[in-house]
Amino acid sequence: MTVAAGIGYALLAVGPSLSLFTAVISHKPFLILTLLSSTLAWLMSLIALSAVWRAFLPFKTVSFWPSALLILTSVAFQELLRLFLWRLYMRMEEMLDAFADRVSKPRLFITDKMQIALAGGMGHGVAHAVFFCISLLTPAFGPATYYVEKCSQMPFFLVSAIIALAFVTIHTFCMVIAFNGYSEGSKIDQYFAPVVHVAAGMLTLMNLASGGCMIGIPLLYCLAILTLAYCGKMVWTRLTEIRSRQGDLY
Repeated sequence: MTVAAGIGYALLAVGPSLSLFTAVISHKPFLILTLLSSTLAWLMSLIALSAVWRAFLPFKTVSFWPSALLILTSVAFQELLRLFLWRLYMRMEEMLDAFADRVSKPRLFITDKMQIALAGGMGHGVAHAVFFCISLLTPAFGPATYYVEKCSQMPFFLVSAIIALAFVTIHTFCMVIAFNGYSEGSKIDQYFAPVVHVAAGMLTLMNLASGGCMIGIPLLYCLAILTLAYCGKMVWTRLTEIRSRQGDLY
């Protein structure tokens, strides 16, 4: 039964990403390469941050302010990395468009650009899930489960998987929003990703309080739903504007 539970935790954390990968990304080798590159970049960033913070860990007592400082520095570093990836993507887009012109092929459509951003965001989300959830699941395949005192209502592995799923959703669609904001110069879209990222990270600190997970996790999913809804609205607006412009041309 614990083997089934371990597999269930893993699928809960990354199952929706696996479905999205199969439906959208797996058909295009370039998107697969983008996802793998993003995953590697984010894992390397987390490892680098872990190396920096290793000098200060473990804390004698797990308290709010040291944990909040750790989260803020991690988010700041990852958001700078997001901006760096976008600049790298823009150079790559110029190369792809130049190649398309040489071989008389159409340039990248807006949907292609959004799929690239989606693959990059999914790479970030999968890296987060692997680092903070999948890597912890080995004991879940054993003969028992594990609870923590602060959140005794649910097994620790279930809490990790649920939180990982929320962060995978946030990271995946925040990348689409952020890339659109950088490309279009939209300040709202540019600020949306870091603000939601910080808020989501801070909500995890509620797990330090007794029973805090029962409040923090629903709030975290409110952020995930907000991110998904805002991304859907932004994509719909962009596509509608482009269709309108094309209609005016004809």
